[in-house]
Formats: sequence, structure tokens, C-alpha cells
Amino acid sequence: MTAGRPHPLTQLSVQEFTKARDIIVKLYGSSQPVYFQQISLQEPSKESLIPYLEAEHAGTLTAETPRPGRHARVEYSIIKAERHEAVRCVVDLDASKVVSSDTASAHSFPYYTADDFSQCLDCCVSSDMFKEAMSEFALPEGFELTIDPWPYGGSDNEDDPRYMQGLVFARDARKNHPDTNHYGYPIPIIPVIDWVTKKVVRVDRLPTWGSDHGLEPAPRGDEPKKLFQNSKPAEWVPELLEQPVRADLKPLNVVQPEGPSFTVRPDGLVEWQKWRFRLGFTPREGAVLHDVCYQNRPVFYRLSFSELTVPYGDPRPPFHRKQAFDFGDVGVGRAANNLTLGCDCLGAIHYFDALLAGPDGSPTPAKSVVCLHEQDGGILWKHTNFRTNNAIVVRSREFVVQFICTLANYEYIFAFKLDLAGGVTLETRATGMVSVVAIDEGKTSKYGNLMSPGILAQNHQHIFAARIDPAIDSYRDNRVVVEESHGVKMSPETNPYGNLYEVRRRVVDKASHIDAEPRLNRTIKLENPNKKNSISGKNLAYKVVAPPTQMILADEESIQSQRALFAQHNAWVTGYRDGEFWVAGEFTNQSRVEAGGVGDMVRRGDWFTEDGTPTKGTDGSSGVNGHASHGTKSSPVLWPVYSFTHNPRVEDWPVMPMEMYQIHLRPADFFEANPSLDVPSKKNEASVLVRCCGSNGSGNDDSCSSLQKDAAVHGQGTNNGVAAQTAGAQVA
Repeated sequence: MTAGRPHPLTQLSVQEFTKARDIIVKLYGSSQPVYFQQISLQEPSKESLIPYLEAEHAGTLTAETPRPGRHARVEYSIIKAERHEAVRCVVDLDASKVVSSDTASAHSFPYYTADDFSQCLDCCVSSDMFKEAMSEFALPEGFELTIDPWPYGGSDNEDDPRYMQGLVFARDARKNHPDTNHYGYPIPIIPVIDWVTKKVVRVDRLPTWGSDHGLEPAPRGDEPKKLFQNSKPAEWVPELLEQPVRADLKPLNVVQPEGPSFTVRPDGLVEWQKWRFRLGFTPREGAVLHDVCYQNRPVFYRLSFSELTVPYGDPRPPFHRKQAFDFGDVGVGRAANNLTLGCDCLGAIHYFDALLAGPDGSPTPAKSVVCLHEQDGGILWKHTNFRTNNAIVVRSREFVVQFICTLANYEYIFAFKLDLAGGVTLETRATGMVSVVAIDEGKTSKYGNLMSPGILAQNHQHIFAARIDPAIDSYRDNRVVVEESHGVKMSPETNPYGNLYEVRRRVVDKASHIDAEPRLNRTIKLENPNKKNSISGKNLAYKVVAPPTQMILADEESIQSQRALFAQHNAWVTGYRDGEFWVAGEFTNQSRVEAGGVGDMVRRGDWFTEDGTPTKGTDGSSGVNGHASHGTKSSPVLWPVYSFTHNPRVEDWPVMPMEMYQIHLRPADFFEANPSLDVPSKKNEASVLVRCCGSNGSGNDDSCSSLQKDAAVHGQGTNNGVAAQTAGAQVA
């Protein structure tokens, strides 16, 4: 940052946020209602930012250095009687004017905000149509209605207006506790709300019998159906549990007596060990890492999570619409938790705040939405000289950038983890409560699993995508390579014993998809084609280690699959475009096909130069509103896709233990040796010995090497036998 001017990647200040809002309000005056959905930093174009970053890392920044201007992206709806017009515009904060504006097509619906969701219950309970549907059921005395707002899913009709649907439950208000679990009491109806008129337009009845009784709901009976007669509570809050919490779990503290090893500056610059990056936050993506560098060498231009779709596998209407896009339909940044010290992250914590737009465009503080901290990662590396029994042990430490979002029933925990050996891990954890529906008592279903009497958790998938914009020792020169290991046929001349295998490489020269193949150890590498390792002679690279998970199971011709084309393959490589961050396209809410996602990005036919040098389109533009021409040269962006197929188990009820998936980005001939050789192998003085009688003791040596020697003296060394035998042989 120079002379008080913010860094181009610094998030909007309150003043900038308010200025952008005021400029939009002035455009319409008091005659036209405007409903704000997002105000955030419009990231500079890559073309304008790279020279600034290069000067920054070279230490040559001055007040005269050209820098990108400050812009805000503003998204809002114009409220009209017949529909809401979704507008996206860019405001030049320096010039105080709108520099670009675009109105979405009539059936490109914006995401829902927290304010939208808060209105769902009132819309339903005030509806005569909903009241009539509820008259079909009799609730136990003391039970109250509650409704989870849900995106409508893939629309069956191209002409449908903007809809929201609600999943209806009851809660046991007799317990007089706000957190009693309503998911234990599902009611088999779904109200559908027209979000322009805010009126319930129909109420869908849900099938509740087993999967062997057809797809339609049972006919309505003459008398109200009595619900929850044999249901069991599904409480999760400690004070409501039937059993006491464990009393024998002793404290396990993360203690950093000298404070953390990282620094965070007000402009978003984070430095830890040999890493530095800029931390951003968007309403749709949550935390974003910009300009990730190791020892001042760029590694990644931008790292983010891009989308998550959750298609359910129950074919009974209207469950076929049960498919959320949690980034595009809602936004994980908007749903980010306000994290709590000593709970979500342990140790010495720094919290990152953000600003979200209120309905009137006012800056609304989102406190502690990202936590930054260090954590032990187990052993980083170790070696024991079996001749001397001397061991050097180095502990791994990770720097974690973590945020957590709550989307109705589910929690997702997203983290970027940087390590001491030059690696980065993108981690996703899922927890929270499985989405459940009612099932008649005594019935079972192949569409899911029984969690409790009358409770069915449907089979579903969680399909994630990340976005990796590489900068492997250069912001300008990058390519993607697919590497495979193949066995070789026996040959008297070249492979007489049949043990040979060879590594085969293919440069990705055009936008395409890549499928996993564990049998070939298919690996994606992000390479600098113009710089080679001085030791190996290979190109500087990072390899991508991603789980070869199952892709979407919905039929390729189904709406579920067509609106999530990205979920059909394990990875995609596309040509770079400024502002192109959405693997499933910008408008996922109620979509029928994936528009503007990676499928379209691949179809435009971008190709990549052999040396990785990006070239602007023939129209001279590279921005969102000025895409390069069809089939032009570009720099590659990688979109890894990974999933877990969740066939629920009873142990997932009422709260699901977390499921974790990781994408590892590991240096491959980027360094000239193990970059963590200089990490100290210092003994942890807080560790104590637990003896059989329960008493504790501790040593006082200051290195793990001497600790291993002490263990050998006391007969605890892992290599005592080998070391003694070897020593004896040497003496002899």
C-alpha cells in the first residue's frame, strides 16, 4: 500500500461500500424500489493487476506506479409488479459513476438472501391455501409449525416465475427451548411461493409410503391424519439430551505462549513463514486467496471454492426438484457463521470481518466470518539412522484459513491450509443435519434410510468444485499437463523382467475436461513451461492430488444433470476470463440447464500456447463484458470437481459426524530440495509421559533427536533391535 491508497485487492471500506450504494440509489430516485443483494469489490482485470503485483514483489512500488482503479460490483433487483429485474453493474469509485450495467434475462433469477428467507414462514402461515393443506393433519398438543426455506430446484416449466419452496416441520414447543429439533417432525407437504407476489401458489403433497408403492402420494383421508404418535425426539443441544454429556474427557489445550507465527495487516495481507497472500471475501464464495506466494515467488493467482450442488435421488415428485446450488442459489459468504473463540478454531486466532449488503444497500457487518490460525499437522518428516538410532523428527504445522456456512440443515466447513513444505490443501467438511422427509411407520425405502420412526433420510450427493488460477513462478506463463504411469510389456531388449513402467505426459492444449483414472495414477500438473528445475531439468510445477470420487448419478438427460454439467467430470480446464468464477454459471436458481458454466467455457474452444503465454482476444478485450473471440489463445484455469455420495446411516442422526475431502496442491520440482529442511526439530515441552498408574512425568531435553536417544536407553526405541545387531556386526 502506498501513500494511504488501498491495495487493489483490499476489500471495500464502509465508505466505499456506502458510496457505491448511494450512486445506485441516485439513479432511480424515490420512484423505483431497489432491492440490494450484493455490494463487493470488483476485482481488477488480470491485465491491469499483474504489472502492479510484479512491481510490488520487486520492491519498486511508488506513488507513481500505475495501479488499477477501485471498483465495486453491485447486484440488485428492480421491484416491478410483474417481475423483479436482476441488474449487475460496476461502479467506478474514483470517478463516482456506473461504468457498466447489465440486466439479466427474464428467467435468470438471482440468488436468495437471508432477508428473503426470513419472509418465507410469514408468507406460508398467512396463506389460506397453506392453512387448508395443514387441515389434513392433526399435530400433537403443544407442537408449532416451522418452515425451512429452500430454493425451488430445477423448474419443470420454462415459463415458471421466480419460486421458493418450503420444507415444513413441527417443533415441540412444550420443551420451552428455542433449539428443540424440528427435523424430527417432518410434515408431508411443500408450499410453493411466487416470490414476486409473495403468495403461496400451490401446496405439493408428498408421498410417504415405501418405495414399493409407486411414485404418487396417498389419497387424502376423510379425517385429519394424526402425526408423530410414535415419533422420538431428535435433540442435539446438550441440555435437551436424554443422556448426560461425558464427564471423563479432560481438557486438550492448544497453547502458543509466545503468540502466533503469522501476521495480518489491515489491508488483507497475510504472512506466515515463507508464505504471503491477500485474503478476500465475497458473498458467494466466502474466503478467497489472492496472489499466493512462497519466498516471494508467485504460486497461485487466485484460489477459491466455486460451487456445491446437492442432488437428491428420490424420484417421487416433487422430490425430483430437491437439488440445491449452495453457492449460486444462496451464497456461502452470505451464510457464513460468526465464529466463536475457543470453539470453531483453537489456539491463537485472528478473525476476519466482512461487509454484506442489507436490503437497502447499507453495509451490514459480518463479524468473525473467517478464522486464521495455526495447528499441528502430525509428523512432517522423520528419519532414523538405524546404525546409531539417532532420529530427527520435524512436526508439521499448518496455517489454516477457515470459514463455515450454515445452509438450513447442513453445515459446510471450508478451509485453505498452507504447510511448511510449500503445499496448499483445499479442504471441505460436511456436518449438520441430513435433510429428512416423512415415511409411514413400518415402511422402508430404497430411496434412503430410516433414521427414526417416521423419518426417512434420502440418498443424495454433495458435489463440490474449486477454482485454481495458477501462477507457477510467473503470472504470465502457465500450462496444464496430464501425467500417467503405464506398465510396459516385457521385452528382451528393454524390459526383460517386466518390472518397467513409464511416465507419459500430455500437454492440455485446448479447453476440455479430465476424468480421474486411479489405475493409471492420472495426475494433473500446473507447470511453468519456460522455467526448469536446475537439478532435475523438469519444468517447475505443482501437482494436483484430488480424490477420484464418483460424479453425478442423475441421468445425463435429466434436468438435475443438465443444470450441473460440471458435475459430470472430475476436472475441467478452461481459458481465463476476468470475473469468470462460476463453474455452473452465474444463475443457478431455478435453472434448467447450465448456462455460462464450464460446459459453455469449453465449447467456445479456447486453446493454450505451448509456452503458456496468454494472448488477448482478437477484440482486444478480456473482461466479463468483452470476452475474447471464439477459439482464441488464453491462459488455463483448472476446476477440480469432487464429491461424496451420501447414502445416510443411522449414525448420521440427529447430527452428522463430519465427512472430509481434500485437494492437495504439492510442489513438483518447484524447489531444489525439501523446502522444510530448515524447520526446527524442537521437542514440545508441554508433552508429558502418562504412566500406567496415571501419573505424569516429563523430560527436559530440547530436541527430538535426544528424545529418541533417551527412549533407546529406556528400551523404548523403535529400532533398538536393529541398531544393536548392526553395532554388533560392526564390532565383529
